[in-house]
Parts: sequence; structure tokens; C-alpha cells
Amino acid sequence: MKHQLKEIDYSLMKISSSAFGQQQMIPARYACDGADINPPLEIEDIPEAAACLAIIVDDPDAPRGTWVHWVCWNIPVTHHVKEDASPGIQGRNDFGKHRYNGPCPPSGTHHYHFKLYALDQQLDLTPGSTKSALESAMAGHILGFGELIGQYKKN
Repeated sequence: MKHQLKEIDYSLMKISSSAFGQQQMIPARYACDGADINPPLEIEDIPEAAACLAIIVDDPDAPRGTWVHWVCWNIPVTHHVKEDASPGIQGRNDFGKHRYNGPCPPSGTHHYHFKLYALDQQLDLTPGSTKSALESAMAGHILGFGELIGQYKKN
């Protein structure tokens, strides 16, 4: 998806969390070692024309290629995604679930990309759709993008 973002004009949004900072360690509460719930997220600089938001969380350090932890779309425009929320329509992650599943690296420290998209329209996607289906549906509808990267290593 990154190559497509470079080809279009979009606004940069800021996504942050009170649980961890950019490139900092994600607390175990938000990982498979803990409660395995999504962290709270704060969003700034959402384009005024945004109709909804979408979130993709993935781990590009996974041994078999990028591992998808969360796919969610048609999130009402908001500046806060609460902890342990189901803010929009849930897609299927690589654990085979329709929800957030947190960091769970087999070994070493992995990087987790919380990618936020502001879209110009609601998406007509079936609940349980994959990251790939979401990326295809978002093409041509992205008004804004922001990314928060956290790290995690099992104890």
C-alpha cells in the first residue's frame, strides 16, 4: 500500500497512544501475553472531508512475511479510539479472527505498524474481509494517512 500512497495526494494525520510512544515498547497488556486488547489511540489532523476512518495493524518482521493483527473500517470520524474497542467493521486478521489480536512474536523484537486512513466515503465491504480487500477498496478514496510504530518482545 505504501507505493500507492506516494502516487496520490493525501494529508498527514498524527496517530499516537497514551500507552506507548513512537518506536517505543508496547505494554504486554496489548499483546498476547496480556489482555490482548487494542491500545487507546488519539488522532489529530483528520481532513475535514473525511467520511470515515480505517485501521490496519501489521508486523512486517514476521518470519513468513507481514502478519496482519487488525483490520477495521467504516470507523466514524473520531479523535479517540478507546482501549478494547470495536470502533467499526472488523476484518479477518492472520490469526483467523475478526478482531484485534496484539503482538505475539515467536522470537526477538518486532515492529507493529498502526496505520490509520481517512477515507472520503464509507466502504461496501463484507465483515471479515482481509487486509488486501480493504486496501483494494480504499484505493482512490484516501484523504489522509498516519502511522504509529510500536515494538514488542515477549518476556
